This record gives sequence, C-alpha cells and structure tokens, in this order.
Amino acid sequence: MDYSDAFKVLKNDQVMSFLIKRFKNEIDITDRYNNDYAKAISDLIIEQQISFKAAITIKKKFNVLLTKSDNLLDIPDEKIRLIGISSRKVEYIKNVYKFFESNEFDFQKLTDEETIKILCEIKGIGSWTAEMFLIFILFRQDIFSKKDLALINSIKINYGIKDLSNKKLDKLILSWKPYNTIASLLLWKSIEEKYFYRF
Repeated sequence: MDYSDAFKVLKNDQVMSFLIKRFKNEIDITDRYNNDYAKAISDLIIEQQISFKAAITIKKKFNVLLTKSDNLLDIPDEKIRLIGISSRKVEYIKNVYKFFESNEFDFQKLTDEETIKILCEIKGIGSWTAEMFLIFILFRQDIFSKKDLALINSIKINYGIKDLSNKKLDKLILSWKPYNTIASLLLWKSIEEKYFYRF
C-alpha cells in the first residue's frame, strides 16, 4: 500500500518525521487482513490483553482448529480453551460467529461510526476491537484508538508527555488528520522496536 500522501502530511510533525525515516518501509496495514469477517474479529479478540508473541502462537493454533471443522460453532468450548483462549473469549468468539451467520453487512458502504455501532452490538465487542477492524480489515485511513495502551504509551515516550490529557491527545489526533491510521502504525512500530524520538 502507498503511504506517500500520508507521509507528506505527517512529516510536518517532527516526531512523525523521525519515525517515517526509520519505519517508512516496515509498516503494513494489510498484515492482519482476512476477508472472513468472523475469523478476522476472532483474531482481534484473541489479541486483547495479551502479548504480541502470545497472540501469534494462539492464533496459529486457532487456525489449525478451524481447518478441522466446517463450523466453529460445532467445536466444543473445552477444545477451544485448550489452545489458550479463556472461557470468556471463547464465548465472545462464538457470539461473533453466530452474529455473522445470521447477519450480512456491506461494511464498505458504511461509515466508521456505523460500523462501530453494528460491531459493538455483539456481546464481547467493544470500541477497541471495532476500531482495529476498521484499520486492519477495512483499511480506513483516519482511525485512532484512544483505548489502545500501546499507542498511548508510545505517544507519552515519543512526545515526552508524562501526563497525557484528553485535550493534548485530541490536539495530536487533529494534527494527524486525515491519516491517524498511518500515524498509529508508526507509533505501534516505535514501541514494538523500542525506537523512540529523542529531544
């Protein structure tokens, strides 16, 4: 995917300019894409509140489990728990599959707000998961998730802000428009690689 237009805008921010120089060829919005929406959201549920490495391992096991069954809803909960998914997440994942079994949406025709509203009707899906879906599955360009701790921590370190108020955060989000998604990819990469802007 071509990020050149986004980089032109974001380079006006000295921190973003610094991160673009280092990571411009390493960020990839497509690395979690899956056109099976139920599977895509289930992967996002697995990622919640666990480390990046643990999530990769569990998602691989989840893929293997899915290849052995025509329908995830037919797999006993216990089998899914055995690969490292908590009882609560098993419930949420099954809710997602039930939802998409009985509903069909053309998300490409829906706004960001409409998509978030629909997904948050599924028990176990909150705004963070819906925003990740917008970023990594629908490739929306202007999404920032205020509930993503890695993003918040990356901002605090890169911008030297110990006390990140909502007002300061909103100011940054406004300055990155209409490319908050690309700013987020750079901030995630920064914290993942422990490579930060130095004042």
